[in-house]
Amino acid sequence: MFRVLSDPAIYEFENAPPDSEAWLHRRFELLESRGPADGSEGWLNWVVRLPSGQLAGYVQATVSREGWAYVAYELNSQYWRQGIGKASVNAMLQELRSAYGVHEFIAVLKAKNFRSRALLLSLGFRDGSAEQVERHRDEQDETVMVLA
Repeated sequence: MFRVLSDPAIYEFENAPPDSEAWLHRRFELLESRGPADGSEGWLNWVVRLPSGQLAGYVQATVSREGWAYVAYELNSQYWRQGIGKASVNAMLQELRSAYGVHEFIAVLKAKNFRSRALLLSLGFRDGSAEQVERHRDEQDETVMVLA
């Protein structure tokens, strides 16, 4: 996954590639705990693997006790615009509905991130209401999209 996530194109709008394999290993160990010790939320993460077995990226969700979840994803840029992201995120949404009872999905993204916006719109997400934006947005240059 270090090679997959080291693609600088992924980070055009936010964040940065992992510093090292050791850093990414520690990050994955934290995520493996599946959530904070107080159980206030659940962390779910899946790698995206192609039929060839090659790794392409990941999808993830932070699931609340109230039945909503933050969703996120990253794919290496060589796999963009091939339907892989849409299929992967859609599979995650279905799993979250059926196995975890999630009924509302929240994606927070940089407003300039036109690729993610297009992917989310294709899955039925819409811009969040003023209340949803206020509740979920941390930074002024972010937008909130919701699927209920």
